[in-house]
Amino acid sequence: MTAKPASHATADGGNGRSARPAQATGPHAHQAIHDAHGRHAGGHAGQPAPRRRGRWALARRIVGAIFIALVVALVIRKLSEVDWAEVWITLKEYDYRTLTPAAALIALSYFWHSAFDLLGRWYARHRLPRLRVLAIAFVSYAFNLNLGALVGGLGIRYRLYSNAGLAPGQIAAVYTIGVVSNWIGYLFLLGAVLAARTVVLPPEWGWSPTLLQAAGFALLAVFAAYLLACATSRRRRWTVRGQVFHLPSLRFALAQCALSITNWITISAIIQTLLPGSVPLLVVLGVVLIGSIAGAVTHIPAGLGVIETVFVVLLGDRVPHHALLAALIAYRAMYYLLPMLPALAGYFWMEARGRRAGALGPTA
Repeated sequence: MTAKPASHATADGGNGRSARPAQATGPHAHQAIHDAHGRHAGGHAGQPAPRRRGRWALARRIVGAIFIALVVALVIRKLSEVDWAEVWITLKEYDYRTLTPAAALIALSYFWHSAFDLLGRWYARHRLPRLRVLAIAFVSYAFNLNLGALVGGLGIRYRLYSNAGLAPGQIAAVYTIGVVSNWIGYLFLLGAVLAARTVVLPPEWGWSPTLLQAAGFALLAVFAAYLLACATSRRRRWTVRGQVFHLPSLRFALAQCALSITNWITISAIIQTLLPGSVPLLVVLGVVLIGSIAGAVTHIPAGLGVIETVFVVLLGDRVPHHALLAALIAYRAMYYLLPMLPALAGYFWMEARGRRAGALGPTA
């Protein structure tokens, strides 16, 4: 039998009650106690814990300053690439009866997309105030649209949630739920549009209507498989690159789908509002979905040039090309660029606010 160390010996005669640690005695008692406290504090000779914490805080501030400088540089570069004269001329061609409903739909779309992080709040079991979650999600989405997913969707979100007190695992869970929510609704809508042959691609693209319809049914099958797994799978816990994820319930998955589907339809309604004539919403939706995947595959922020090409090719026989391009310029200006103003203000306000104690822990 292995003997217990003297510092853990009991003094209750084995009666089952917890005992106080034995007191160190002898000429080296003071040094032993000092060493023990040093070990419990995680200290090393010549480098007390407070000094290490100070260096870590300094490193965090330096990294944070570099990140903020990078964000500012990217935003300035993005804004300098915009032809503001063309944007202004295009917007002046629309009257308030067109721009007002478009602006209202844009606000709705940003809310639907920001609500993904509310689902992530429940999934990650953190207790940041809902308004703060929506603010972080809004800022991240605006940066994501203009600077790309790496800086906006992930970098800004990680920075702001980290300042709010969330652990990296919680931030990863929130981000993952947002990505899955956005694309699971996309799968359903694109599958339905292709299966119904709402959009017909040009022959030179090499996709026959029958092949497109089959692809649509395949996407619907993937969508149904996700819901079925959430409803019936016995394995609820998955580990991906060291991160543990839990398969959500069917009710949670349906909430993901509802938000995502509503958001994609809202985005399509914005563009339909800016288009002349009466292009059916389902047709615009199909073009938006195809253009979005084309833009995502090219990894170009906002899919510059790609989405315009898709719209001209697929809707050029319904709407004059100049009117199509004008509508897309107005859409980009209102949906991408204008929200960057409050997003920038919100980002720097939250940076200045700094790290505040977030009420973390399991939700009720």
